[in-house]
Amino acid sequence: MASRSYSNLLDLISGDSQTFGRGGKKLSRVATVAGILSELDDESRSNASDAPSSISQERMIIVGNQLPLRAHKRIDGEKGWNFSWDEDSLLLQLKDGLGEDIEVIYVGSLKEEIDPSEQDDAAQTLLETFKCVPAFIPPELFSKFYHGFCKQNLWPLFHYMLPLSPDLGGRFDRSLWQAYVSVNKIFADKVMEVINPDDDFVWVHDYHLMVLPTFLRKRFNRVKLGFFLHSPFPSSEIYRTLPVRDEILRALLNSDLIGFHTFDYARHFLSCCSRMLGISYQSKRGYIGLEYYGRTVSIKILPVGIHMGQLQSVLDLHETETRVAELRDKFHGQTVLLGVDDMDIFKGISLKLLAFELLLSQHPHKRGELVLVQIANPARGRGKDVQEVRAETYATVKRINQKFGRTGYEPVILVDKPLQFYERIAYYAIAGCCLVTAVRDGMNLIPYEYVICRQGTEKLDATLGFDPTAPKKSMLVVSEFIGCSPSLSGAIRVNPWNIDAVAEAMDSALIVSEAEKQMRHEKHYRYVCTHDVAYWAQSFLQDLERVCRDHVRRRCWGIGFGLGFRVVALDPSFRKLSVEHIVSAYKRTKNRAILLDYDGTMTVRNSISKGPNAEVISILNNLCREPKNIVFIVSGEDSKTLTQWFSSCETLGLAAEHGYFVRPKRDAEWETCVSVVDFYWKQIAEPVMRLYTETTDGSFIDSKESTLVWNYQYADPDFGSCQAKELLDHLESVLANEPVTVKSGQHIVEVKPQGVNKGLVAERLLETMQQKGTVADFVLCIGDDRSDEDMFEVIMSAVASASLSPVAEVFACTVGQKPSKAKYYLEDTTEILRMLQGLASASEHSAKHVTISSQRVIID
Repeated sequence: MASRSYSNLLDLISGDSQTFGRGGKKLSRVATVAGILSELDDESRSNASDAPSSISQERMIIVGNQLPLRAHKRIDGEKGWNFSWDEDSLLLQLKDGLGEDIEVIYVGSLKEEIDPSEQDDAAQTLLETFKCVPAFIPPELFSKFYHGFCKQNLWPLFHYMLPLSPDLGGRFDRSLWQAYVSVNKIFADKVMEVINPDDDFVWVHDYHLMVLPTFLRKRFNRVKLGFFLHSPFPSSEIYRTLPVRDEILRALLNSDLIGFHTFDYARHFLSCCSRMLGISYQSKRGYIGLEYYGRTVSIKILPVGIHMGQLQSVLDLHETETRVAELRDKFHGQTVLLGVDDMDIFKGISLKLLAFELLLSQHPHKRGELVLVQIANPARGRGKDVQEVRAETYATVKRINQKFGRTGYEPVILVDKPLQFYERIAYYAIAGCCLVTAVRDGMNLIPYEYVICRQGTEKLDATLGFDPTAPKKSMLVVSEFIGCSPSLSGAIRVNPWNIDAVAEAMDSALIVSEAEKQMRHEKHYRYVCTHDVAYWAQSFLQDLERVCRDHVRRRCWGIGFGLGFRVVALDPSFRKLSVEHIVSAYKRTKNRAILLDYDGTMTVRNSISKGPNAEVISILNNLCREPKNIVFIVSGEDSKTLTQWFSSCETLGLAAEHGYFVRPKRDAEWETCVSVVDFYWKQIAEPVMRLYTETTDGSFIDSKESTLVWNYQYADPDFGSCQAKELLDHLESVLANEPVTVKSGQHIVEVKPQGVNKGLVAERLLETMQQKGTVADFVLCIGDDRSDEDMFEVIMSAVASASLSPVAEVFACTVGQKPSKAKYYLEDTTEILRMLQGLASASEHSAKHVTISSQRVIID
């Protein structure tokens, strides 16, 4: 058996890495060295990034809780196992959408427990024959992982069930969480055995493996990683009750692409990221993305489909035709309503039965001609709640049959034994209506299967006595709370908790005209055919390729410990500002311009105390004392506030209201950079802002001499953001013909005169220095938000003009890693003050050196 520590097991078992592996390519540095990637690595990558690959075949590593396999112990007396593909597995079916030129490797566990002495042989067989890499989980650990954390904590919570008592979902158990993390780590180790991180795509599936992305990202910073959640994602009010909520969110954000079945699930996830991590999303050209430490995490919304080929092949089986004939005869003269559900608490079987009971009570004439066939699949979990659902279901069925049944007529037929796929399909074919009334479900493909089976085949049409040329028909009653509901526009949607409404929907489905049944069926059939599992997989892969396209150009390194680990990804030209580098440039220059934003740069944004502290004042005064320096604070605050805050800074320049007012030093008068005749537009904008303030709790209007600002930093983040977008549109509409600019910023919507921006201050300062014959040879500009980008743009463009020295040192620096026109960044306010203190200290040292030199001259 190959060593488990080998970097690519596939190369070992193939015997010829040129054919089976990735062309014998040498593993990149990112695959072998943890930590920071050197610039040398990035340069060598970028030089070759545009060259066409010599490897034509891509590879996808699909990771799921279970491999798409069936395992059977050999019964011929020999040791070992026989394996075969599980044709019902979604992970196997999606392979059809990936194309023949993509090699697929599966990583997952096996349903069957294999003795440790047989695991190496089984693993070798699976790798060579099926290209599957099994993760063997010790039974006790697997029980804590799957039946413990997955089924007792995640699964109920994701289906909106709060653990209000030990009987409801179970209390959070730290040991179960540790087991969950341990199993995810085992899966990550298995992926690492076969991955070539430069080329391979990894696609992780479902809630069992939600922290796996962190382990993979930690090992391979630039791994191309997608994740798809097949269950619902709850609202933030539900999700935030999970004690490990932040760890799971941050782990998911280590993916490049996160997929959901519906917009609701994606919206809930985005809301959780906003409320718990402070990360907001943006929609650009139809794509939704989250900026996370310089990486863009994309969101994919696309419901999975069914495998048309597999379903069609079962429809054509002789066994299916025979079973359809049997059911046709059994239910001759009766209309069949069909339900197919797992026997668990979220499928709403008992509610459906109560609705059917109400229907028979309200419509006595339907007794004898209406039958509900309820197929109850075994529950995937176990526990007290499953036993209670089963007991309640049996009791309800028994009561209905005793109440309305008679000789030769049983209103409810409960099929609680495992059925072959063809048997289930036969029930679909003869059912006049399918009822899927789960109280909460991730996707549920039962309605899709039903629609295809009702389309039928020529053989089944003949068996059922249908005219093969006549349009087919079907009816669906579906819950509002299942993932497939939005895509089935012709279905009757119901609230499963409203038994009266469900009973009415059942009745409506029976009395709909034949023409309408045909029309609804045709609409559903067209959608299901064109949005099958292959379409879903192909679409996901295309988006994953798109979002990972720039990986090779990024400079990446990891920060954080444990599940708080994340990767900082930056453009090659965007890097952290080195204090040693800027101090060195500062010392060798003579004419320096320093432009500093205030809120969010010199002080923490949204802090209770907004004024500068003693440390900030001291640093600024030290910088201003240096005759070679011209220092400006460029802020959005009004002139009166800035005058008060910086009254002790004699030679500090101030720019208020984003550059509308400027004052070069304390004793000078405030001047305006732009001439504005009238501010009559405020009479139009302020009533509009007041309207949104009244309807948005926590928002307020900040009125300044030149600007009006609507601030929603204390409002509900989701509602405030929504209102801000509406306000922006509203103001742009009513102020379309006015000489103003309407902009949105961090928790604000701002209206200000056209032409007023912080870039004006930078332009004015550099021009003034040039006119005085002291052309700047050192420029430092620091800011943290969109308003500061105008300053960055001005000083970066000034490099090529005569307003700066030809050998000028220019430092445009933003706060935090994010898309910016700045070339440098510093992490936070603390780092900025430390850097400025370094410059101030260099000035003091220089002044002392000059003083000592002067004293020596006098003595001599």
